[in-house]
Formats: sequence, C-alpha cells, structure tokens
Amino acid sequence: MSGRDVYEYALLRVMPRIERGECFNAGVLVYCRAQSFVAARTHLDEVKLRALDPEADVSGVRAALRAVEGVCTGGAAAGQAARDDAGRRFRWLIAPRSTVVQPGPVHTGLTADPAAEVERLLDLLVR
Repeated sequence: MSGRDVYEYALLRVMPRIERGECFNAGVLVYCRAQSFVAARTHLDEVKLRALDPEADVSGVRAALRAVEGVCTGGAAAGQAARDDAGRRFRWLIAPRSTVVQPGPVHTGLTADPAAEVERLLDLLVR
C-alpha cells in the first residue's frame, strides 16, 4: 500500500424538483489531504434533467456545477473561498444544501493519483 494516500469523495447530485426527491449524479468531488488536492469534475446529462423536470433551468444547473469546479480550482473562480486551503473548500462544498445541486455522502478510498481518481469516478459513477 505504500505510495497510496487516503482520499475522500462525494457525488454531486442534481435534484431539479426538491419536493419530489428525484435525483441523478452529475459530478464528483475528490479531496486528498496528504497531497493538498481538491478537484471536481462534472457532466450534466440534459436528457435526464429534462425527464425529471421538463421546465428545468439547464443553464442555471450548468452554472451551479461550474461554480463547484471553480471553488475546487481556486483563484478568482473560487471567490471568497480562494484563500481557503483544499480541505476547507472540500468541507464547504460537501455541506448539506437544499438546492438543485447537492452533495451526496462522503466515501473514502486509497489512491496514488487523485487527479486520475477524479476521472475514474466520473466515468464509473456519473457518465
């Protein structure tokens, strides 16, 4: 197991009509403390979104998903969170919300390459 670090991840779920409780996965957040790494990758399936809510604000959902990616990236795209370390940004993003884009529960694993893990999880759990 040498060379592998613990990482945490959470799925980003789109719940277009919160009162109905229906959702689908649209992204993944990955945090690896040992490597000061945090990243999000998203993929919005517009067909699923429209199936759950034909009146859904597609551009608004895309903007919310991009905002999560921006907070992870840091810099100007992160807004006030830009000064926070990777762990604080991850914890802020996984906090429960009553919005169309919501984080799921946090899970853990081991990885040597957290950036590759983001892509693997996106392919496995979202696309």
